[in-house]
Amino acid sequence: MKIIIAAIGKLNKKSPEQALIDDYITKTRWPVTIIQAEEKKALRGPELQEAEGELLLKQVPAGYKIVALDERGEEPSSRVFAKKIAHWRDEGIPGIAFLIGGADGHTDKVRHKADYLLSFGRMTLPHFLARVVLAEQIYRAKMILDGHPYHRD
Repeated sequence: MKIIIAAIGKLNKKSPEQALIDDYITKTRWPVTIIQAEEKKALRGPELQEAEGELLLKQVPAGYKIVALDERGEEPSSRVFAKKIAHWRDEGIPGIAFLIGGADGHTDKVRHKADYLLSFGRMTLPHFLARVVLAEQIYRAKMILDGHPYHRD
């Protein structure tokens, strides 16, 4: 199963958050690609949000499932999240693209194109922390599916 994490904004390569993300991705043993995108035009408000959504959607290869991280999304347990990934894998889906929007979140267009809306809870997380949490949950899902004792219920 190939994984893409496409996010608006760039992390410093030497930041502690990037080190955590790199650690989880390395241990996951699924091919995970991180794409960091930024809108170069000086846009604001809805125009910026729309442009960021287009940047993210352009990163999704044909056939991939789209998971948009969104406050309106479902809040699955780690086991349910792992089962969803396993279901897609078993259907022969080539990969999953996780989309993390900018400061104003996703547009309706991105939400409607998404196959699944995922929320990490009702609290707002800074985007760099959402990336860390996502990387850890992808790693945890892999460990659950492999029967590894990393996850405890």
